[in-house]
Amino acid sequence: MPHDALADVSTAAMQERGGARGTPRAVPALTVVSHPVPQRVGERLLLDAVVAGRTLALSRNAPDFAKPGSSLGLPLADPFVSRKPLELSALAAGGVRLSVPEDGTHVVAAGGPLQGARDFGPAELMDGVALELSGRVVLLLHTVELDGEGLVDTQGMVGESAGLRRLRKHIERVADLDVSVLIRGETGTGKELVAQAIHRLSPRRDGRFVSVNLGAIPKELAAAELFGSKKGAYSGATQDREGFFRAAHGGTLFLDEVGEAPPEVQVMLLRVLETGELYPVGASQPVKVDVRLIAATDAHLEEQIRDGRFKAPLLHRLAGYDLRVPALRERREDVGRLFFHFAREELAALGDAARLDSEDPHAEPWLPAPLASRLVRAAWPGNIRQLRNLTRQLVIGSRGQARLQLDPQLEEALGTAAGAGTAPMPQGAHVGIGAAVAPAWAAGAGTAPMPQGAQASAGTPVAPARGADAPEAREAAVPRRKPSQVTEAELLAALRASAWDLKAAADALGIPRPSVYDLIERSPNLRTAGDLGADEITRCFEACGGDLDAMVRTLEVSKRALGRRLKELGLTAKAP
Repeated sequence: MPHDALADVSTAAMQERGGARGTPRAVPALTVVSHPVPQRVGERLLLDAVVAGRTLALSRNAPDFAKPGSSLGLPLADPFVSRKPLELSALAAGGVRLSVPEDGTHVVAAGGPLQGARDFGPAELMDGVALELSGRVVLLLHTVELDGEGLVDTQGMVGESAGLRRLRKHIERVADLDVSVLIRGETGTGKELVAQAIHRLSPRRDGRFVSVNLGAIPKELAAAELFGSKKGAYSGATQDREGFFRAAHGGTLFLDEVGEAPPEVQVMLLRVLETGELYPVGASQPVKVDVRLIAATDAHLEEQIRDGRFKAPLLHRLAGYDLRVPALRERREDVGRLFFHFAREELAALGDAARLDSEDPHAEPWLPAPLASRLVRAAWPGNIRQLRNLTRQLVIGSRGQARLQLDPQLEEALGTAAGAGTAPMPQGAHVGIGAAVAPAWAAGAGTAPMPQGAQASAGTPVAPARGADAPEAREAAVPRRKPSQVTEAELLAALRASAWDLKAAADALGIPRPSVYDLIERSPNLRTAGDLGADEITRCFEACGGDLDAMVRTLEVSKRALGRRLKELGLTAKAP
């Protein structure tokens, strides 16, 4: 087995104005999540005018939205969107102000009606804000990262978010090299799809692609399943078994959930990677194999190494090249395109493929705007797999209906996808995540005075953390309680109120600090600093100007643990 070392703009011209090719720049943008004409989903408008300090007017008739990389665009052209424009302008702090005129388009922002004006800070733009226009069109106001390199091969993956584009480029860089690849990512993000793309682009494309889920193989049979076995090697071995490695000879072997490999199998995997030879169970002579190994995991293998559950040399061999697949919540601009992609597949299976071919702007939207907004705002702990399942349920459950309908079962399923922070926003409320440092594009941007009656987004007030020795703490001691009594909502509120100081949060909840770690680990909607990819941390570091406190508010993880991750990545936080 060889083991050697190793689209994004409204017009084409606008794509080239960002500077040198390959130098990313962050720009605010509007992306179509839902539209009465489904083909419009995924179109984008870069807010270059806002970056330049001008006010951009958004109405039924202007400006043009276009598919990423296309030079041809169209206005929203929905007859129920007012000709009287909404206005978007830059804030000195690096955000965007959205102003809604009286008697203009009805706007719902992040689940709540918007009147007058509202400021969206840098952290909100990074996360993405869903805007419903006249109950028909849904746009995502967010920050996009442009690299000036134009369109790349989609490699069978739907979307044009920055994280997905980076992933495609990494695939292209490593595909033709005969090195082992480790794909990291949360469950349901599409790691096997990435492995298949690497195989298709590799010199081994004509060989077999064999996919194995180690988590689904009984531990006592894992060695025989992977490496084969001789007749009589164990009870029930009535004939020779080839094993997955030899089945993939000349091709690619994909090992999913590699963190589930038993210790004895880890030793055997390491030997194959180092020597290109394996010993079938019960055999006395080695067998040469020529296989490219691609492994995947949603586990934190470094933590498993510290706990003695995974071998460090094996990790180093597996990670000849390390890839990370972004979570769906990190690529919200792709949610609309993914939803309609899956919906088309399901409709075709039902013989109703023409359902999404409508080009009538007067038609009632098949995907209701409030539902589209909820989809794009959801946390999606199950990622693309969960979105696909929900799409299938919606399509099948709405057969014979003019529009998609949510029944109680689907409402519950969407609630599971939503996680924390996606309930409808009360009128006049805001979703601020605290102060954040302005991104580079905000430097020098003009700021219009706040219109009369406007709503300034100041974020949710955060109570200062109080030490255990403070008089107030002694006077109002929190009664001790069982960790099982703490709800996820209570946990999240305590973490935010304590600025993600886990000791302070534990004291506020009346539970031991280790229990806070356990609750975070069990929650599908909370992350640890170890769950964050290097790309996400680096992007946030740049957007927050190296301010560790601002990064903690944005990423919502422990400050101490995030500081350690910064050191691992060679990044130095700004001194307080």
